[in-house]
Amino acid sequence: MKELLAFLGVSALVIVTPGQDTALTIRSALLGGRRAGVLTALGVSTGQAVWTIAASAGITALLLASEPAFLAVKIAGAVYLVFLGVQMLVQAARRRGHVVDLARPGGKLSPAKAYRQGVVSNLGNPKMAVFFTSLLPQFAPEAGPRFAVFLALGLCFCALTAVWLTAYAFAVARAKAVFERPRIRRFVDGLTGAVLVALGLRLASSER
Repeated sequence: MKELLAFLGVSALVIVTPGQDTALTIRSALLGGRRAGVLTALGVSTGQAVWTIAASAGITALLLASEPAFLAVKIAGAVYLVFLGVQMLVQAARRRGHVVDLARPGGKLSPAKAYRQGVVSNLGNPKMAVFFTSLLPQFAPEAGPRFAVFLALGLCFCALTAVWLTAYAFAVARAKAVFERPRIRRFVDGLTGAVLVALGLRLASSER
């Protein structure tokens, strides 16, 4: 029980710390409303679930052992974040008191695209492999079904992430009237875009 409580405490601290998943969820909620934000949150959790399964099965150890593979995933993830950030920056620059949605001309960010962006963004962050590989063993017993324990703890982390990011999506959607004010929307779009670009550049330049 003590190990579980410790795991939940560490997980909560990690999850509530703003990062690329938070920025991406806010972006989706701004472009497509609450539904898009929630689906991006679920996409992020899906990506984490894939990393969880990979870490539990020892697959992430192969990725961490291969410098080219790790670098390829890192660069791909960084480029994707920068791409999404630039989209927001361009949208902020083009906004003149009306909504300009670059995600889909004449419409909002589609649910499928919102979910896919969450999955791709998380899978493009190889530091998740490092995180799960280093975190899960600390709270698993030395003997017994370690795979099952790893999987249970990892999926618990995914569920907590989904709940927290969903709360962000609801908060942004609830403040819709505020965000629709032209000046505020331009500022938030620009800020979100800049954060995503900065996170992408940091990921590209970071060490393991």
